[in-house]
Amino acid sequence: MDEVRLDKWLWAARFYKTRSLAVEEIAKGRVQVNGQAAKPARAVRLADRVALRREGVERTVVVRGLSEVRGPAPVAQQLYEETPESIAEREKQAQQRRFGAEPSQSIEQGRPTKRDRRKLADWNRWSASADTE
Repeated sequence: MDEVRLDKWLWAARFYKTRSLAVEEIAKGRVQVNGQAAKPARAVRLADRVALRREGVERTVVVRGLSEVRGPAPVAQQLYEETPESIAEREKQAQQRRFGAEPSQSIEQGRPTKRDRRKLADWNRWSASADTE
């Protein structure tokens, strides 16, 4: 076997859970082979560079093995080798996410919490009783 369809290889290498998900991501332009936009039926050969973006994380891998069948994870990991630049960039992004601000902390207004609703209810009861006296 000299070449394999890109969607089959991405599925066999366990980048995507199903071939249809791999096809969707390729169609959205999130997968490139050797720096060029790819189609699902594109042939992948040994030593090709595949760049893919998944869940906001970019990875660049070099094809080290070919397979049309999905096997266990240790076997799938032998089908590719991630470039050192890609590993460094991924770790840098993970660190930025880890030390970044919590998005929920930036919300000043919004739906009141249960505690806020109780305070408001207590205040409304107090103010209503003060008006009737």
